[in-house]
Amino acid sequence: MPARRRNDGLNMKGVNAMRIYGDTQSGNCLKVKWTADHLGLPYEWHDVDIMAGESRTEAFLKRNPFGQVPVLELDDGRTLAQSNAIIGFLARDSELIPADAYSEARMRAWLFWEQYSHEPYIAVCRFHMVYLGKPASEREGWRVERGEAALDVMEAHLKDRDWLVGDALTLADISLLAYTRLAHEGGFDLAARPALRRWIAAAERALGLAAVH
Repeated sequence: MPARRRNDGLNMKGVNAMRIYGDTQSGNCLKVKWTADHLGLPYEWHDVDIMAGESRTEAFLKRNPFGQVPVLELDDGRTLAQSNAIIGFLARDSELIPADAYSEARMRAWLFWEQYSHEPYIAVCRFHMVYLGKPASEREGWRVERGEAALDVMEAHLKDRDWLVGDALTLADISLLAYTRLAHEGGFDLAARPALRRWIAAAERALGLAAVH
């Protein structure tokens, strides 16, 4: 069942015909898809093959001059880039953002942490292995070390709690789930991190996702 909005009468301007440009192998793009699906928002998905240069075409660069996915395009032509900015826009006034101001700030702190202290290590190692076909042995040692440290931070935080913030799924969980559940594809082992594996399973159930093996 889609997540309920706190203001059920809210009509999101531009949502009726929004388009999402992304790559379904990308965790950053999946964050956006999962958020839209969980909230029951209608959209058109447009696949972008980044390895074929489709994010560097003239048409795409008009939507996002940085040449990155995902990109959200509204019915009036306005666009929005950066995955965590997009999911924040889509989820406003929904239960995915805590109503309490302090809890909301803590949630946003996790979103910043994900982009600065998690994604550059977990996701980039995965990119090298999945997209570029490199073996785990060729991963950069410093990047692996920081990725392991990020996973350890999450394991310790989730040891005695079900969710990253509060007592329900929030955007923090969606954002961190995207690459954490795929960490093994970047050569990271979650076997010795039971709290992290429990949280992944719970978040997958909440979002209606099939478990990754």
